Amino acid sequence: MTGSAADGRSHRLPDGNEIPLLGLGVWQVPNGPECVNAVRWALELGYRHIDTAQAYGNEESVGRALRESGVPRDDVFITTKFFPRQEDPAAEAEGSLRRLGVDHVDLYIIHWPQGGPTWAWPGMERARERGHARSIGISNFDVDEVDAVTAAADSPPVVNQVHFNPFAYRWALLDACREHDVLLEAYSPLGTGRHLSDSTVTQIAERAGRTPAQVLLRWCVQRGLPVIPKSTHRERIEENMRVFDFTLSDEEMAELDALDETNGTARALERKWW
Repeated sequence: MTGSAADGRSHRLPDGNEIPLLGLGVWQVPNGPECVNAVRWALELGYRHIDTAQAYGNEESVGRALRESGVPRDDVFITTKFFPRQEDPAAEAEGSLRRLGVDHVDLYIIHWPQGGPTWAWPGMERARERGHARSIGISNFDVDEVDAVTAAADSPPVVNQVHFNPFAYRWALLDACREHDVLLEAYSPLGTGRHLSDSTVTQIAERAGRTPAQVLLRWCVQRGLPVIPKSTHRERIEENMRVFDFTLSDEEMAELDALDETNGTARALERKWW
C-alpha cells in the first residue's frame, strides 16, 4: 500500500488522492444548527475531513457549514455514502452534490452491501468517471465481500470504512484489505463513548498525560488508518484533534490490541442491520 504522507496527518490512497487521517463524523446529528455548528467548529479548529452520508439526512448542514467556515472547498476532504436501498449510485451522487452545494465529493462510499457486494459498483464507477467523486470506496464489507467487489471492479475501491477500535480489532479484515490495497477506515473509534471508561484505556491515558479519547484515536492514527470520531461539543472536537503530537509505545499498543472482543474477525459487523 502506498505510504503515509510526509506530515503523518494524511495517507495517499492507491488512486493518488490524499485522505486526512482525522475526520469529523456526523452520524445521528440532526440536519440543522447542531450539525452546522459541529462541522463549522471542526473546520475552524483545523479539521479538513468531514464524513456524512445520504442516510444521515444532514448533507445540507454539512454544505452550509463549509460555506460559512470560509475554508476553501479544495482544502476540505468530504466523504458521503450511497444509500443502497436506492437503485443508481451515480444518480444519487448528483443529489448529494446538490444538497452539499459542491461539484464533487472527495470520497463516495457504498454505505453497506445490501443486495450483494457487486451490483452497485458500476454506478459508483460512473460517478467517478463523471467527476462527481474523486475516489470511491465501500463500508461494512466483510472479507468475502471485499474479495468479490475488487475482483469485479474496473476501478477497485480504495477504502473500506468499518467499525474498528481496540475492542473491535478486526485484524483479519484489516489484513485482507491490505492485500487488496484497500485502506481500512475506522468509524465508532470510541465505541460511542462506552470505551472511554475502560481501565486499560484510562491507565494508558494517565501515563501518557492524555485523555482516553486521544489514546483510542491515536491507536488508529498510529497504524496509518483514517479515523472518524463524532462529537457535537466544541471542546471534545478540539480534544479529539490533539492526536498527532504524542506516540504510544509498542507495549501500550499491544495492551490496547489485547482488548479485542472479536477474535480478530474477518467480519465487518457482528450483526447486520439489513
